[in-house]
Amino acid sequence: MVRIALTVHAGRAPLSASGAWRLLDETGRVILRADPRGAWSLERRGTRLRAVRADGSASDWQGGPVTLTTEPGGTVRSGVRAYRGALRHIATDSGLLVVNVVPLDDYLRGVVPLEIGDRPAEERAAVEAQAIAARTYTVRRLLAERQRPTRRRWFDLLPTVADQVYGGVAAERAGSDRAIDRTRGLVLLVDGQVADAPFFSTCGGRTAAADEVWAGAGPRHLRGVSDRIPGTDRDYCEGSPTYRWSRRLASTDLDRLVQRYLASVTTVPRGGPGQVRGLSVASTAPSGRVAQLELRTAAGTFAVAGNAARSVLRSPGGDLLPSAYFSLAVEQEGGRLIRAVLDGRGAGHGVGMCQWGAIGRARAGHDHRAILSAYYPGATIAALPAGLFTP
Repeated sequence: MVRIALTVHAGRAPLSASGAWRLLDETGRVILRADPRGAWSLERRGTRLRAVRADGSASDWQGGPVTLTTEPGGTVRSGVRAYRGALRHIATDSGLLVVNVVPLDDYLRGVVPLEIGDRPAEERAAVEAQAIAARTYTVRRLLAERQRPTRRRWFDLLPTVADQVYGGVAAERAGSDRAIDRTRGLVLLVDGQVADAPFFSTCGGRTAAADEVWAGAGPRHLRGVSDRIPGTDRDYCEGSPTYRWSRRLASTDLDRLVQRYLASVTTVPRGGPGQVRGLSVASTAPSGRVAQLELRTAAGTFAVAGNAARSVLRSPGGDLLPSAYFSLAVEQEGGRLIRAVLDGRGAGHGVGMCQWGAIGRARAGHDHRAILSAYYPGATIAALPAGLFTP
């Protein structure tokens, strides 16, 4: 079972399901039964919860989490979205936390199509590769949370790019459902252990080694690999809309962005970084991505790691820089910075499976095993080890 934190309600949380539903206490005892026509909600008083009907009648106060379940095959609802499994409600200091508790592959049904898209039949191998990578990521996260349960006491994953994008029932598609079913139970292993299996949108021609992007030595199966189509000067991921991109930032944009975001990635003086006077690529990593960006401002010179620079050099609308795989040209006039022009490749952190590369490889006739071995060299595909989650 996977626990996904969906939302936190400051006030009441509605209780709704596709059919008759039950509310269970922390021990699994039924404290309320209702049909889908009644309007019920949960209210919180400190750490206690109770269900209240529109006419004012209410259940007894409960001192712990309560769980909304429905008939087999039915769905429960949080806000406008329907979910499989159950919804656990927890009273916290910040409000009423709603957590979807759902079987692993039902969770993947709401993840895979959002991560790689609703792909046509000829690209099914890419969807199967995504299903295995997403299952591997999830299982590894569950194992990590078991080893340090105080980090996220009530949930394992977030439904965003911080973990994996998850949309519940509305996200499900027949093609990805089939891919999840065809790869049921399969994960990536390294030395018999569940592998670290990150993925991202577009590599732009080459993936990055993990130690280029994140601190510490990276595992050997997360090294940089070429996405070049053999015998050509083309790449498998060239069909991506972010295979090549360009961004122009005027000096006023740079000043605003650096003032707002630089402190999130490095230490800045109390008075702020001040006006930007110059920027340059100080070093590049083996994959060609920026390893370190140097920012010169009125308050001094700041070194920013390449992947962190994506958080600083945003679009005027606030979108992250697509990737750290870029070249930089600075336009000046009379010694004054006018604008910075970035020409880049790809989108995402660059480590692990390139999703658009997987799509290109599927179009070229590669199966999911060939795709995964290309992006996670040295990892093997095997059934989830038995007894992994037994107490």
